[in-house]
Amino acid sequence: MTAITDPAFAPQGHSQIDAFEAEFAEARKSSRRAWLIGSVLFFIVFMITSWLGDFFRVTQVTMPDGSREWRWVIAAGIPRLGEFISQMIPVLRWETLGADLAEWFWRWRTWLELLFETILIAYMATVLGVIGGFLLSFPAARNLAPNKWVLWITRRYLEIARTVPELVWAIIFVFCFSVGPMAGVLAIGLHAAGALGKLYSEVNENIDMGPLEGVKAAGGTWFDQIRYGAVPQVMPNIISYTLLRFEINVRASSIIGYVGAGGLGQEFRVAMSFQEYTDLSALFVIIFVTVMIIDYGSEKLRHRIIGMEGFRA
Repeated sequence: MTAITDPAFAPQGHSQIDAFEAEFAEARKSSRRAWLIGSVLFFIVFMITSWLGDFFRVTQVTMPDGSREWRWVIAAGIPRLGEFISQMIPVLRWETLGADLAEWFWRWRTWLELLFETILIAYMATVLGVIGGFLLSFPAARNLAPNKWVLWITRRYLEIARTVPELVWAIIFVFCFSVGPMAGVLAIGLHAAGALGKLYSEVNENIDMGPLEGVKAAGGTWFDQIRYGAVPQVMPNIISYTLLRFEINVRASSIIGYVGAGGLGQEFRVAMSFQEYTDLSALFVIIFVTVMIIDYGSEKLRHRIIGMEGFRA
């Protein structure tokens, strides 16, 4: 092939290339300017937040000789963190390992009973949260809500449910129903419904509307469209978010007992009150092992449900 050398085409080609390069250069310049402005704003907000969070605070500390000197709060607090961790570490000797472990987990029977109660609280709360979040996620999705008022009311309810922390809900329900697991189940379940409803609704907004339009064209009601058009598309994500939330609820249910809502939280409160730091570390180990087992089982279950049991990370 021979190159086109007609001078009639040269000015037009060069002008298009020059226009493209000028536009590209302007776009890069605009992008860099936006990145610079965003970085400056991020730094300013970060510094203000750090200042409000007392990261720059200076405090008085007691020195080994008894004198008082001014120190940066973070530099003064790190040694105390090390002191706290050192008090939590139990004395374990190889020659008396069995006796040392028995002394470390000396209340293991009580802790296992409370751990079982904690898991049951998390399970029941997850069930309630999934039911509430799943049912409300469809009217809370912009592409599925019957009308704007249902959308607005549903979203505000989910926002209130997840905005109030579990501990605050637990205090309210302890006041209403007295101390015990019921308050914990209701507190975590209500908060989980708000959080899962938000996640589920975002999944619903990303579905393909074609199947729903097909059900509607066949004379299906709004509930039929949801049942046969939306639910089959969102189930894998629903299962994934549900298993993740169960793991989160196990951790939450181990804390809300601090205000009398059942579970291991009451043991945390007792250990902190009596400064039994080795008991705290034992409880941390129990919670960590439990969450690790639940996480492993949830991953296997999720992979089996969605057909990925043959894949390895």
